Amino acid sequence: MITRMKTHCKDDTCPSCVVAGGFIFLAHHSGGHEKVDIEFQIRASLNALRKTLRSVNAELEDMVQLNLYLRNRADFDKARNVFPEYFTEQQYPVRTTLFTDFVNESCLCMLDGVAFKSE
Repeated sequence: MITRMKTHCKDDTCPSCVVAGGFIFLAHHSGGHEKVDIEFQIRASLNALRKTLRSVNAELEDMVQLNLYLRNRADFDKARNVFPEYFTEQQYPVRTTLFTDFVNESCLCMLDGVAFKSE
């Protein structure tokens, strides 16, 4: 069974996540755009991701893959250093980091990924 959850970004063409069997495919998540501060925005993005996961009875530790998108290469270490606040050493998902522009000019980072929760 496939379940598409309601949008989280005011775009009805983009569900916040799609649950297919035990897999949870997460759309882009970001936040904290009121501050031009990568640590603030990465925390807001991880909190948004957590909120979506909880809406389908999952948690951050169920993440198996995480994609981190950054506007500025210089922000990589600061962004990466926030992850231990949200994941323990044995619970880190695999991660890919990409550098890109965003539609929202104040956005410094964005996350998406895949989680797995046994049915």
